[in-house]
Amino acid sequence: MSVRIQTSQNVDLEYETASIGDRILANLLDRLIYVGWVLVWILVYTTLKLEQTLSIFLIVLTVVLPVLFYPLLTEYFLNGQTLGKRAMNIRVVKLDGTKPTLGAYILRWLLILIDTEILTPFVAVVTIAANGRGQRIGDIAAGTTVIKTTKQIRLSDVTFESLPQDYQVTYLQVKRLNDRDIDTIRQVLMKDDDGLLDKTTYKIASIFEINLPLDTRRFLNTVVNDYAHLASLEEL
Repeated sequence: MSVRIQTSQNVDLEYETASIGDRILANLLDRLIYVGWVLVWILVYTTLKLEQTLSIFLIVLTVVLPVLFYPLLTEYFLNGQTLGKRAMNIRVVKLDGTKPTLGAYILRWLLILIDTEILTPFVAVVTIAANGRGQRIGDIAAGTTVIKTTKQIRLSDVTFESLPQDYQVTYLQVKRLNDRDIDTIRQVLMKDDDGLLDKTTYKIASIFEINLPLDTRRFLNTVVNDYAHLASLEEL
């Protein structure tokens, strides 16, 4: 199953949504972290022989609150990933391809109770399977989904021509781009849309801090090839 996301350059990209199995395993890994944290706390508590009058306060402060806020804080500060999600190479994103806002993370977090506790995890599984975008109830409310992050762009995917051994890089500024940027440019070049070419060229030229080139298609092709050439050098 995949989800179609429109980038800021108005290019539709498809990403593979996280499978139900991946999400279940990520959740189980996070719950193991909860268990490990509780066991560490018990060990510290028994070792230090803390007074019982302080135990309730300490339980709330050092056990209940960390476990309660763990999903929200980790997803917000780790760019859409809990430690379990990071281990499974999946990530929370907005349906428009942007990073979720704090409000979106909070909404997902608040609805975890409905998704996995009050209505049981079975309801979340059925919702994800039936939705078509890999969304549980919290995702639907927040406008988010969970995608795989393991897809790698191969040189053959981003290079339009066989590069000669003595190829010379034209724009060293391509180092400012990443694989997803190059994939976006590649898809723009595959479309017969001059307006989209102009918008993408303007965006890349502004990142490179150069004047707008006259031949937009040739410029973007050069950018893709420069990136592929530098990437190949790094792999040697």
